[in-house]
Formats: sequence, C-alpha cells, structure tokens
Amino acid sequence: MKNLFSLEGKTVAVIGAGSGIGRSVAQGAAQHGAFVCCLDVNADAVAETAAGITSLGCQASSMRCDITDITSVRDGLVEASSKHHRLDGVVCTPAINVRKPILHYTSDEFARVVNVNLQGNFNVLQAAGQLMTQQGSGSIVLFSSIRSITTEPGQSVYSMTKAGIVQLVKTAATEWGTKGVRVNAVGPGVIETPLTAPIKQNAEWYNAYAMKNPMNRWAQSSEMAGPAIFLLSDAASYVTGTILFADGGWLAADGRFQPPGM
Repeated sequence: MKNLFSLEGKTVAVIGAGSGIGRSVAQGAAQHGAFVCCLDVNADAVAETAAGITSLGCQASSMRCDITDITSVRDGLVEASSKHHRLDGVVCTPAINVRKPILHYTSDEFARVVNVNLQGNFNVLQAAGQLMTQQGSGSIVLFSSIRSITTEPGQSVYSMTKAGIVQLVKTAATEWGTKGVRVNAVGPGVIETPLTAPIKQNAEWYNAYAMKNPMNRWAQSSEMAGPAIFLLSDAASYVTGTILFADGGWLAADGRFQPPGM
C-alpha cells in the first residue's frame, strides 16, 4: 500500500509548469518518480523549472506549449510521450481572469478569458484523450476552482469557465472510463500565485479572503501538488469524473461568526 502514491516509471506532462501551481506540481511529480515533461507558453520559465528538477537528480524536459493552439498542445503531448512511448498523466493549470462587473465587460475581454480557460482546457483534454484512449490508460487532471461553486462581484466570466471545466471533466470521464482513462479536477481555494498577486498588494482584500477561510490563511502553490499527485497516482484508481476541492474549508463555511461559548 505504501507505493500507491508513487509515480515511479510514469510519464507525466504538466502544462503551466513555468510558475505557480504548475511548477509545484511538476516538481512534486518528479520527486514521486515520474519523468516530467514541463510545458508552458513561457519557454524560458519552463526551461528553468525543468533545470531545477534535474538538478535534484530527477527526470524532466521542457517545451513551449500554448494551450489556446491545438497544434501546439498536440505537439507538446506527443513530445512528452515520445521518450517512453506512453503518456500516463497530464495536468493543466493555466488560467486568466479579468475582474470586472458584468455591465463593464467587453466582448474582447470575454473572448480572452474563455479562450484560455475553456477552449484551452478543452484542447488539452481532447489531445490527451486521443493519446490515452489509444493506449488504454491514463489520468488527466484539470484545474477548476472554488469559483465553480461560489462566486462574488466581478468574477462572472472566470466563474463560468471554472464551472465549465467541471462539466468537461465529468463528460470526458463518462466517455473514456471503459477505455482506462480517468479524468478529474482540482478545485483550489485562494492560492498565492502570479494570478492572485494584485490581491496580495491590497492588504484589506488579502486579509478578507484569509479570514473567510476557516484556516485563516491563503495556501501556497506547493499545497496543490499533493491533490494533483493523488489524482495521477494509483491511489486514485477508482476516482474519476469528480472535483477534489483543496480550499482550506472555504466552501464549508457559511460566514465566520463565532457563537458565544463556542
């Protein structure tokens, strides 16, 4: 049982490995024994991630990949599978957000968020699914959010796309379950990443999010590696079509009032 979480001998592609959660997942997968192909739209950043992994004696390569370009995604995943002639896991973390009220959103902003968060994840799902259904095995992990369930002013399009990712995951799981391919999502809470850097610069906003969370703190990107590695591993062999929330209890809390005597 102690080897259930091992990725020894597996080939895993991590898209978004140039920074934040993607970098942490790539590092974690490599330290659990996987050969990791690090993919990101920023070629320099992802090369740095791969170099850091190999400096620790683990196996990694890097390649530029733009999830909004289906050809780029297919090329990246084929390259990832070429070393060992298989692709055991794919993790996709990239997302963007434009925080604006619905009445202020422009068509270009709407299209930009949807193109990365929905079209991009669909591209990854489709390209990974084509390879994995042919080989008869594999695990795909997309990144959704607590915003797939709950939202706030200014989060309309981002929340819509994160909810859409959950439905993509569920549908793919039903289509590919008999072909040996599992598909799941991770739903982070508030994580300190480049995407949330503007919030950290506003102390009132940053602290309000921390206090909404029952743990009274933000998560570090490294804390998202564990949920992703679990879903990639044999420990999750009967887990598919679901979302694993790693939110510090955000969705469990309905307000933060502490009743007297509690």
